[in-house]
Amino acid sequence: MTRTVTVLGAGSWGTALAVHLCRIGHDVRLWARDAALVADMSARRANAVYLPDVQLPDRVEVTNSLADALRDAELVVSAIPSHGCRSVIRSAAPSVAPRAVIVSATKGLEAGTMLRMSEVIAQEVGGGSPVVVLSGPSFAVEVARQLPTATLAASASADAIALVQDEFRGPSFRLYGSDDVIGVEIGGAMKNIIAIAAGVVEGLGLGHNALAALITRGLAELTRLACAVGGRRETLAGLSGLGDLVLTCTGNLSRNRHVGIELARGRALPEILASTKMVAEGVLTTGAALALGARHGIELPIATQMAEVLGGRTDVRTAIGALMVRPQRAEAETG
Repeated sequence: MTRTVTVLGAGSWGTALAVHLCRIGHDVRLWARDAALVADMSARRANAVYLPDVQLPDRVEVTNSLADALRDAELVVSAIPSHGCRSVIRSAAPSVAPRAVIVSATKGLEAGTMLRMSEVIAQEVGGGSPVVVLSGPSFAVEVARQLPTATLAASASADAIALVQDEFRGPSFRLYGSDDVIGVEIGGAMKNIIAIAAGVVEGLGLGHNALAALITRGLAELTRLACAVGGRRETLAGLSGLGDLVLTCTGNLSRNRHVGIELARGRALPEILASTKMVAEGVLTTGAALALGARHGIELPIATQMAEVLGGRTDVRTAIGALMVRPQRAEAETG
């Protein structure tokens, strides 16, 4: 069934989803805030900034008007970086059709409030529109190139999950369902922080043993936090936990891993971030994750050390050393 779908956010992930949704038969409107980017994309039929090698299908309409983008849309996909999600959704809310299903495709926590993205969206649009979280191991360029990808659709509404599974599935794009929205979103947010640490391990040349240990303890860390705030342990062993963690910690396309590698090479964080238009969500999420952990009495040693590095209060070798000299305990114990 052909539907009208709006994608908010023309970064690499929003553009990839727009291309995918159009290929499987939907009419897609892709919204970007930047009028110059919209004009360039419309002229080239490609996103030269974020996804240059992928052609935009003819049925993807690019616009910087929220009202035009959202007109009669049955599905609205939010691919806005976490720091801009609330303001865009607040502006979009009056134009969202009643009962439209909103898909949150952003992995992060809001600074200050510590809210998950689905909570931010629900606050701004009210209770009329069901929110579905799209998460899992999914590099944008691989989705755009139609390489096999398995993701997760999570919501409190079984009907909304089924709708998104039906309308997003394609020959190379498979969706599983989950009602554990908390576990899915915490896993998706926390794995970005662990990936920065994985990049540090890679950049320092510390070897495969260290990387395997880091990923494993990172999984334990994000699982502790997710369970403390109401998620289920088994969710974190799935696509939105272990699957996404492995991809982001080991894949060369990972922005967060790249940040860690560059930090290990001695570059300053502002210089690293200024050298790319891509958003590394782990940088934005670390403080919120630590605040959330403190609220629930959960120790997050890897996130703590990455916060020290990102804040310029310690160097990468000292941070890794601090993790290695932590008290030794049984593996199943906290910390």
